[in-house]
Amino acid sequence: MNTYFYDHFKPGDKVKHFKRELSTKEDLEKIPNLYLYEIVGLAIHSETREELVVYKALYDKDQAGNYKLYARPAEMFLSEVDHEKYPEIKQKYRFEKV
Repeated sequence: MNTYFYDHFKPGDKVKHFKRELSTKEDLEKIPNLYLYEIVGLAIHSETREELVVYKALYDKDQAGNYKLYARPAEMFLSEVDHEKYPEIKQKYRFEKV
């Protein structure tokens, strides 16, 4: 299991994606939780054994009113922002605790 993940995150933690910095004041007034997520946990892909971070979007609900769940490879979830592609972003990591 990914000890780095567990050293820095736990289920229930609220995190923000770096693209929140690109949101305008108007965007955030309309959707205050834009690019905010809650960590559900760490899952294992049943065939590849790859670790996946499962998280729910606190701004995106399904037809039943439940927050949509997403999964991303742990390595990508924990990666740094590509500051060459996004030079204006101050956040160091793709996801950081709120």
